[in-house]
Amino acid sequence: MALEVEAIRDLDLIVRAAKKAAQIPSYMGARMPLTTHLASRVREFLVDRAGWARFPDDVREWLEMQDYRSALPEPGQLLAETFPHEGRHYLVVYPFEGWNAHQSLGMLVTKRMEMRGLKPMGFVASDYALGIWSLEEVTDPASLFSSDILEEEFVDWVENSYLLKRAFREVAVISGLVERQHPGKRKSGKQVTFSTDLIYDVLRKYEPGHLLLEAAWHDARARLTDVGRLGELLDRAEDTMLHIRLDRVSPMAVPLMVMIGRESVAQGSVDDALLVEAESLAGIAMTP
Repeated sequence: MALEVEAIRDLDLIVRAAKKAAQIPSYMGARMPLTTHLASRVREFLVDRAGWARFPDDVREWLEMQDYRSALPEPGQLLAETFPHEGRHYLVVYPFEGWNAHQSLGMLVTKRMEMRGLKPMGFVASDYALGIWSLEEVTDPASLFSSDILEEEFVDWVENSYLLKRAFREVAVISGLVERQHPGKRKSGKQVTFSTDLIYDVLRKYEPGHLLLEAAWHDARARLTDVGRLGELLDRAEDTMLHIRLDRVSPMAVPLMVMIGRESVAQGSVDDALLVEAESLAGIAMTP
């Protein structure tokens, strides 16, 4: 039932039946970084086989099949799975570093895969895992996650993306380099964008060490990406990556696989389509 809020009285919320279609509010909290403490606890749950008894039967069966088919990531370990599915090759890793870090890592790794001729087609990230699909098989995932990716692909990606220009725009306005307000007139967003983009290009070409460029760089790196966790993730990958080659999708990879292409599902049939796809993938993953 769709309801409208009328009033809040003490501990009571007074509502009435709505006469128009309801809108479901969404919050950016869904994209807040997964904390390191929560990630550690989830890892402990996965490897605590004695504690599986308190889980529902379906969850326990899911974990047992994952352990039988592939492996469960140990604390401090980075599990990487590769498998074919419907004519594509998939690489799924389980860093448990949150959506922000995984999203940034997906952009960097696919860029490196493209440079190596692996023909990546796309990636999808969740709070717990990162999945990449490509036309060529990934045989050595450890080399894709080497720590030098933050010195090469990361710098190149940020400097050539809109992220740094947007950060520079804010820095330019705050520093007074570009003024929004003029006597009796206010600059439009397009005018400000044109001015700052032009200044950015000139400074980057003729004075790359300019203070405002450095400020924009630090702001973009700190606010728009999760570099600290990425660094820790890559250090862990170099020392503890466990690569398992499978002949089909693993149980832990199913939730991530369902996310692929879900935006393209026709409106009105989203839930049914996702359910059918999830059941199909789960059937493949859970078959002994």
